[in-house]
Amino acid sequence: MGRFSEGDRVRIDLPDETDPDHDRFHGKHGTVIEVVSDDAQALTGDKRDSELYRVEFEDGTTTDFRWRDLRPPIE
Repeated sequence: MGRFSEGDRVRIDLPDETDPDHDRFHGKHGTVIEVVSDDAQALTGDKRDSELYRVEFEDGTTTDFRWRDLRPPIE
């Protein structure tokens, strides 16, 4: 099981300002609605990369993130 589970509230952390998704997502909060398995571990060698966290934002949109892009929320 990964760092976050379905139903967890999370904050998106993309500190690299050159990341194309930085302006769109950095600092936003959402809820993990699904944990999706994939085979990225085979490419990276890091078993934590075998999960994508599908996050839903308040506006109803969803986006998938890796563990390294998520932090506990700031409440």
